[in-house]
This record gives sequence, structure tokens and C-alpha cells, in this order.
Amino acid sequence: MAEIVNLRRARKAKAREDAAAKADTNRLAHGRTKAEKAGQKAERTRGDRHLDGRRLDSAPNPRKP
Repeated sequence: MAEIVNLRRARKAKAREDAAAKADTNRLAHGRTKAEKAGQKAERTRGDRHLDGRRLDSAPNPRKP
């Protein structure tokens, strides 16, 4: 005897599989996760603050009388 299949459940399972496959391709196509973007932004701002803290004010011009 054949196995009885609930068509509604089978259809929803197929839709979930298709959505997961599409999500995988979109992840590859569109790059990084939100956490990766936020981490990189935080690292960049930390680096900018580090450089700004060590920036020299305008140095006096030795040629100026």
C-alpha cells in the first residue's frame, strides 16, 4: 500500500525548501550579515578616533619670520 501524504503539508514543506534555497543564493549575492556590517563600522570608528586623538595640530612654519 502507498503512504498517505497530506498535500497541504507537502506543499508548505516544498515552499519552505524553495524559500531556503532562494535565501542561500541571496546571502551569497548580497554579501555580509548585519552583524558583520556593524562590527566593521565599529572598528572603523574606533580607528578614526584613535587617529584623531594622535593628530598633531598645525605645526608652526619654520620659514615664517
